[in-house]
Amino acid sequence: MEGSVVVGVVVALAVPFLGNTLGAALVFPMRHGMSERFTKALLGFAAGVMIAASVWSLIMPALAAAEDSGLPAWLPATVGFLGGMFLLLAIDHFTPHLHVGSDEPEGPASTLKKPAMMMAALAIHNLPEGMAVGVVLAGFLAGDPTIALAAVVALSIGIAIQNVPEGAIVSLPLVANGLSRPRAFAAGTLCGAVEPVGALLMLAITGLVTPLLPYVLAFAAGAMMYVVTEELIPQTQQGRHTNIGTIGVAFGFVLMMILDVALG
Repeated sequence: MEGSVVVGVVVALAVPFLGNTLGAALVFPMRHGMSERFTKALLGFAAGVMIAASVWSLIMPALAAAEDSGLPAWLPATVGFLGGMFLLLAIDHFTPHLHVGSDEPEGPASTLKKPAMMMAALAIHNLPEGMAVGVVLAGFLAGDPTIALAAVVALSIGIAIQNVPEGAIVSLPLVANGLSRPRAFAAGTLCGAVEPVGALLMLAITGLVTPLLPYVLAFAAGAMMYVVTEELIPQTQQGRHTNIGTIGVAFGFVLMMILDVALG
């Protein structure tokens, strides 16, 4: 069991971060950036992975974990999901940030430069993904029968795969906005460090109060779905080639579903 614990912790904390780092490193070989079609396909793919992960890796285990609580199974999932959505809404509202492809900053007025606000947007985006991996890991470590080591591995791999295009999509515009390639890579890597921090936060919360597991699983799902509906899907549906983004969603969803079902 100790070996499984070590594997679970290492995979959950390191694999998604490495995916983001690999994506940020694409600023070096991709000298001319990415085409609009390719960007939309990658954004759609990331959205599909996150939607599937929210359902198979988080909501369904939350419902299963709530069955023995004496409450209706849907109640903890509902409370947690809405809590995650509204927390991310609050963070989004009170943090100055700039989404990729947009010239209009969001949040309160700020004197921050564009690269700093783009990094803030990436950090907001990465936090729910780290939370999702952390709470699934917490469920495994707590011995929840609905969450196996394979579920931790599947979710970590899925998040890492979609972190590769995300890291590139954010780091490349940083170069276009005045950062050198090494600094853009460092910035993208630093933003990816938010994920292990989010994972450790969820691990601490769930470890302190194990009965909160169904709520926290759904909470992470709500936070991820906020990012999908607020940021990823809208970016795929702006301008031309919107069908490319939709196809990306389909492939991302199917890949994450296969990972979760086959490995879980």
